[in-house]
Amino acid sequence: MTSRPEEPTMSKPTDSHSPRAEVSETGLVKALGSWDALFVGFGAMIGFGWIVLTSGWLQSAGTLGAMLAFAAGGVIMIFVGLVYSELVAAMPFAGGEHNYLLRGMGPRAAVFGSWAITGGYISVVMFEAVAIPQTVEYIFPNLSQIYLWNFAGSDVYLTWALVGSAAALIIGLINIRGIKTASLVQTFVVSFLLIVGLLLIFGTAVGAEPSNAQPLFTGGVPGMIAVLVAVPFLFVGFDVIPQSAEEVKVPPRRIGALVVVSVLMAIVWYLLIIFTSSMAIPSSDLANYELVTADALAILLGHEIWGTIVIAGGLAGIITSWNAFLIGASRLMFSMARARMIPLWFGKLHPKYRTPSNAVIFISALAFIAPFLGSGMLGWIVDAGSPAIIIAYFMVSVVFLVLRKKEPRMDRPMRVGGRGNAGGTVIGVLSVILTALLLFIYIPVTPWSAQLGWPSWVMFGAWMLLGIYYLARLPGGIKPGENAEDQLIAAVKAKRGER
Repeated sequence: MTSRPEEPTMSKPTDSHSPRAEVSETGLVKALGSWDALFVGFGAMIGFGWIVLTSGWLQSAGTLGAMLAFAAGGVIMIFVGLVYSELVAAMPFAGGEHNYLLRGMGPRAAVFGSWAITGGYISVVMFEAVAIPQTVEYIFPNLSQIYLWNFAGSDVYLTWALVGSAAALIIGLINIRGIKTASLVQTFVVSFLLIVGLLLIFGTAVGAEPSNAQPLFTGGVPGMIAVLVAVPFLFVGFDVIPQSAEEVKVPPRRIGALVVVSVLMAIVWYLLIIFTSSMAIPSSDLANYELVTADALAILLGHEIWGTIVIAGGLAGIITSWNAFLIGASRLMFSMARARMIPLWFGKLHPKYRTPSNAVIFISALAFIAPFLGSGMLGWIVDAGSPAIIIAYFMVSVVFLVLRKKEPRMDRPMRVGGRGNAGGTVIGVLSVILTALLLFIYIPVTPWSAQLGWPSWVMFGAWMLLGIYYLARLPGGIKPGENAEDQLIAAVKAKRGER
């Protein structure tokens, strides 16, 4: 995959943000620096869950139980992040998983894994489109006007839904205008989130009541697993950095390091949220608060205005997560379309801004529709997206080991585990085992398995069946390797009678 053939829809730009803008071989503009890429990855992992789900975590597992569950999930993600860091440094191309699986396992595995993670990304985008009007309603209680219908047990109001749909339009337009514009928005909003984090630390220092953290453990192992199953959905996002690798203007080795740093930042963030919230509100009162993290800071600092600031931070988290996953999903669809795995329409670049505009439009359209299905969709979307994400993480972990064995001399600017092969092999094996165990949690065969509702399985199954359809249409006989994408494009063109 050293060469990147140009398609008619992928011509070199005639007008980008700067006449001196560096452009990748596929026409994407290299506009992201180190901080831009880091904030894209970190911001993707800090969505809205820390605002609304903290109470459930503390009630399910207790303060220390919830923190240990997140630490365990974070360790899993560190191993996965290390795997990704080596692969993105070796193959700094848009599409992340698409490139790694194509080179190590071949086209059919690449479609399956890439389609899975794309579905996971889109589920997050849809989740945020529903979450944003729900958050705004806490600030403007009379938001819900003009009743439309009841869906999934939730009443849907026109004014409520339009807030989410309007956000979908705005964020979609920002992403069409260019990766630099999107990253500037990301940097500004993540900076506000970090200020909220500092306020939580300050509030805990001046107003915490340590006895509120009791009990440290509740619910036993099932309680901790109930928290752990949320980890894939909440930590997904570091892998957005590899999706936009062709638009990052830093050395490949540094791109790999940014992946790991973003995971570490997210672990610290979630542990901070659990700890500060537990210090402010007694466990017996948690059920009385809908937005525990916001209420916690208001209690710690003695005024409701601080809770409002945290809610604003929740809105910021929605925007950063939404923006990052729209970047990631659109680049994956762009890469798959460029390789003729899915319709070429998704691979079209905007003639002026050099962004995969059709992919952005498609994903934004799904986000536009999501709020009209009501807030009851939130749980279904989370549960449908999480197993798809873990499938991709598992496959990437496997292909890491495959490439270590099949291509030991492949250029690896960032070689995890040291110069020899033993350290990297250990990291790869642990990543495979840990992601397999995490995936096993979603299979309903044990008393501790996640209990996903049938709507989630329907959404997950429908998306994966569509991916299998695209997989089945690919020509056979193409082996994994460095030139697999070029061979696939040639084979598809020959099969369709194209020149």
